[in-house]
Amino acid sequence: MLMTRALRYSGVCCSLDADKYENDPELEKIRRERNYSWMDIITITRDKLPNYEEKIKMFYEEHLHLDDEIRYILDGSGYFDVRDAEDKWIRISMEKGDMITLPAGIYHRFTVDEKNYVKAMRLFVGDPVWTAYNRPADHFEARAQYVKFLAQA
Repeated sequence: MLMTRALRYSGVCCSLDADKYENDPELEKIRRERNYSWMDIITITRDKLPNYEEKIKMFYEEHLHLDDEIRYILDGSGYFDVRDAEDKWIRISMEKGDMITLPAGIYHRFTVDEKNYVKAMRLFVGDPVWTAYNRPADHFEARAQYVKFLAQA
């Protein structure tokens, strides 16, 4: 199954009640257990995101981060694409209520679907780090650690 295979490569994935995200005890429990101390909300749609076309292209460029990328879909839908151990794309469909953690060092990209709308909570451990390193970025320690993880999985 696609999602099961994707979970091996993308880390935590769960579904929450996005209608009560502001006072959800389950979300608070996840944030506390995983030390997600910082959050904001991004709305990706043509009329709400400044420089929409530029940002959509940037999100879709294959890249990695040196920290985990945690996203909780509050409304709308889109796709995260991640690379598997054979360097093939796995598409993960994300919709309202879905949360995903992409581990540091995983090559990935994001795109909205045909609705061109997603509202997502971005979570971080500590201060947010927005730096994306486009492929190739194999020289980073985060990438080496992720490749080691894949070899053991």
